[in-house]
Amino acid sequence: MELDVKRTVVGSYHPSEQQISQIQKAFTYHPPQDGQRERYEEIRDKFGELACRLTALCPPSRELSLAMTKIEEAVMWANASIARNE
Repeated sequence: MELDVKRTVVGSYHPSEQQISQIQKAFTYHPPQDGQRERYEEIRDKFGELACRLTALCPPSRELSLAMTKIEEAVMWANASIARNE
């Protein structure tokens, strides 16, 4: 089912065609295509190695927690770049 942004949004502002396209791309399921699953796994593996290194090098702290969150975000955005743009 495709998101009908023009019909869904009622308000003072009207989204541009570019904004509508971006919203549809961001909120649509993108099943993995050939070769993507392996790349997702490689990204997760490499960032997972970094996360392990940080937990071995840094004391438990709020700052380490923030670093781990940013690593999780980086994995998500890297995978989203593949899913949304191929």
